[in-house]
Amino acid sequence: MSTPSALAMILAGGASPELSVLTEVRSEAALPFGGKYRIIDFPLSNCVNSEIYNVAVLTQYQPRSLNEHIGIGRPWDLDRAHGGVHLLQPYLSRPGETGAWQEGTADAVRFHLDFVREQSEELVLILAGDHIYKMDYRPLLRYHVEQRADVTIAVRSVNPYEAHRFGMVTADPDGRVTHFEEKPRRTRSTLASMGIYVFSRELLISWLTGKGKHHRDFGREVIPGLLAEGKRLYAYTFLGYWMDVGTVQAYWEANMALLAETPALDLHDPEWVIHTKSEERPPVLLGPHAQEDTCLLSDGCRIEGTVIRSVISPGVHVAEGAVVRDSILFTDTEVRPGAVVDRCIVDKYVVIGEGAQVGSGDDNTPNREMPHVLNTGITLIGKGAQIPPEIVIGRNCVVHPYVKARKLAGKSIPSGTTV
Repeated sequence: MSTPSALAMILAGGASPELSVLTEVRSEAALPFGGKYRIIDFPLSNCVNSEIYNVAVLTQYQPRSLNEHIGIGRPWDLDRAHGGVHLLQPYLSRPGETGAWQEGTADAVRFHLDFVREQSEELVLILAGDHIYKMDYRPLLRYHVEQRADVTIAVRSVNPYEAHRFGMVTADPDGRVTHFEEKPRRTRSTLASMGIYVFSRELLISWLTGKGKHHRDFGREVIPGLLAEGKRLYAYTFLGYWMDVGTVQAYWEANMALLAETPALDLHDPEWVIHTKSEERPPVLLGPHAQEDTCLLSDGCRIEGTVIRSVISPGVHVAEGAVVRDSILFTDTEVRPGAVVDRCIVDKYVVIGEGAQVGSGDDNTPNREMPHVLNTGITLIGKGAQIPPEIVIGRNCVVHPYVKARKLAGKSIPSGTTV
């Protein structure tokens, strides 16, 4: 059968406290990944590679970076007179109204039902904007139609110990969903919702304006509500790579996994290109004394020191005598001579001063303000921070964006500290 047409709605508006300072100045969907990409590039590329060219991106929290990255959608062939990419923000619907804050995933879609009504597609594909994966949505859409489903949920198998992070789905042998639990403490199910839903357009509109008009979230309320009403919900099993990078540890691991000899996520696949907004940068420059081992190096990098098992974004400069290990460095960061950066995530435009040691020592004391987020030795340096020369910063530390060197000068930052 031919593939039915669909409107894609990418939910990219939530804050992400589990990513700490990495999302203090941007939404999670705008977070750099794999050197040259942003997380939003993956669902956008999946859409165009699946021949879906009518895409809405629903933004809210810190949208400027995301909006600038997407622009009119040209890198994804979404700069079209008909369809294309639409950036949708919350708004006040009448004079004198106070508050227009979207309170959940379903509430975000409800804000823009006027847009949904104007589209010609019979199906609506709801996507999360904060997951890393490559997926052809066409088999999912065909499955939805073949099953005469009201809603189809994309699912994947997970370790039972991870069930508390996901909506867990139970389905009968025919794939029809019989039970759904949002982030249960215990469950016998091993099928986790990927946050990818196909809705019949009319059902979506009628539910969010009718019986589900007070529902704020798809996982917590809409899906259980539709099940209780006896609607036809089906589970579609996805077998490919998929990663929720909503925590510091998951984000770091997903980047480091790209350095494997045969990575599970192949960014070099010519059959499924991940498109992004490219910058006009010169080629990578390796200096005469540079040492590099198992790294991703992006355009515009100048490596004159030592870089080991690290992901390096465009324009990064690692000076002679500097060492970067097991780290992720964002765009235009500068690591000056003699500095050591070990097991860190360093945001854009950061300057690491001469002789500074960032991520130093063997003390893995969890971060005092966020012990559940930072407890594996990863240190975070926020956007635009200035790290003074010779300073020692321990593990599980956080330096907030735009901290000036004079604030830290002459100090030693012990493990587990936030400044």
